[in-house]
Amino acid sequence: MDILIEQQLCETVFLAAKKNALKKAVFSKSKDKTIIKAVVSPISLGGSTCLQAEIFHADNKATHKNIALKEQDIAVLLDIVNSFSQINVYTREGECEYRVSSKGKRVLLGGDKLIRKLSSAADGTPVTAANNRKKSYILDGSEPFLTELGVSDKSGRVYDKKQSKFRQINRFLELVRDVEDKLPTGKIRICDLCCGKSYLSFAVYHYFANVKKYEVSMTGIDLKADVIEYCSEVAKRVGFDGLEFICGDINDYHTDTLPSLVISLHACDVATDIVLKKAAQWKADVILSTPCCHHELNHSIDCEALSFITDYSMLRQKLCDAATDALRLKRLEAQGYTTAALELIDPDETPKNIMLRAVRKKNFDENSDAAKKAREEYLAAKKFLCGDADKYHF
Repeated sequence: MDILIEQQLCETVFLAAKKNALKKAVFSKSKDKTIIKAVVSPISLGGSTCLQAEIFHADNKATHKNIALKEQDIAVLLDIVNSFSQINVYTREGECEYRVSSKGKRVLLGGDKLIRKLSSAADGTPVTAANNRKKSYILDGSEPFLTELGVSDKSGRVYDKKQSKFRQINRFLELVRDVEDKLPTGKIRICDLCCGKSYLSFAVYHYFANVKKYEVSMTGIDLKADVIEYCSEVAKRVGFDGLEFICGDINDYHTDTLPSLVISLHACDVATDIVLKKAAQWKADVILSTPCCHHELNHSIDCEALSFITDYSMLRQKLCDAATDALRLKRLEAQGYTTAALELIDPDETPKNIMLRAVRKKNFDENSDAAKKAREEYLAAKKFLCGDADKYHF
C-alpha cells in the first residue's frame, strides 16, 4: 500500500505537469541530513515540458536534476520522494500533501480529489520558462558591486549560495520600479536606515544612477562600525560617488535634504518602527520596509478576546507578527500614506518575506475626516491588543 501511495503522488505530479497545471512540489523533512529540501517545478526544455528538481544541500549548494514526463521516468521522481517525509504539491486545480509519520505510516491527503480534478481539467497554457533561457532580471550578476559584495564572481556568475540573495535584490528593485512614478525624476535623495551590509543600498543606487541615469544622493546608516567601513570602501572601489555610509543611531540622524525614498531591510523588532516613524516625519514619498523579529507585541499583548490564540506560544507569535505589521500600516495610513503588505520573495526561501509599502498621498490634510478616522482605527486596534494605546513603539 505504501508503494502505491508514493506511486500515486508521482503520477499526480506528472499529470499536473502534463496538464500545465503544476505550480511546484515542495519536499521537506529530508531523511538525509546533508539535504535541506527540494523543489520540483515545470520547465520548458527543447520545446517540451519536463520537471526540474532543485535540491538544496546543507553546505549551501544546490544541485539540479531534469526529469522527462515519460512513464519510465516516474521512477526518477519516486527516488526523490522516498528521501523525504513531507511533500506538498501545488497546482492550479488544488493541492495535496504527502506525509510519513514517526511510526512510518504514509498518507496522501487530497490525492484522490486532485487526481479527479486534474483528469477532467482542460490543458492549460504551456510552460514558457525555458531551462536554456536566462530569466530577465534588472540585474544580471555582472554588476561590479555584486562582485565586490561576494554575490557573483568576476565573470558575472552568481554563486550558488548567493542565488536567493540575488533573487531578493532583484525582487526589491522590481518593487522600487513599481512605485517609480511616485518619486521625483532626474534627481533623487534616498536613505537606507539600518542598512547592514547594504546589498540594497548598492542595488538601489545602481538602479537610479546607472540604469535610470538620475543624479543620486544616498545615505546608509547603521550602528556597526566595521560594516560601515567595509561598505564605504566598496562604494569607493565601484565609483558610487553619491553613496555614503554613516555609523550611528538612526534616532540621531538628521539630514538637510529630506529623502523621497526610504528603504530598510530586516531592521530588528522596534528598529523597524523607528525607521517608519523617521520616514513619516520626513514625509518621504515612498517607504519600503521589510520587518524582522516581531518581539514587542508578543511580550505585551493583553487581549482576553484572543486568548484562544495567545495561549499557544507558536500561534501567539504568528498572530503578533501579523498584528504588528498591520498596526504599522494603520499608523502610516493615519499619517497620510496609502499602504500595502507585499511578498518580497518566495516564503520557501525566507520566512522574513513581508514588505511594507507606503506611498504618501498628495495634498494630505491631517485634519480631514478621513485622517481622523484612520487615527481612531489605529488607536482602537492598538488598545484592543495591548490595553494601552499610548505605550509601545508600533
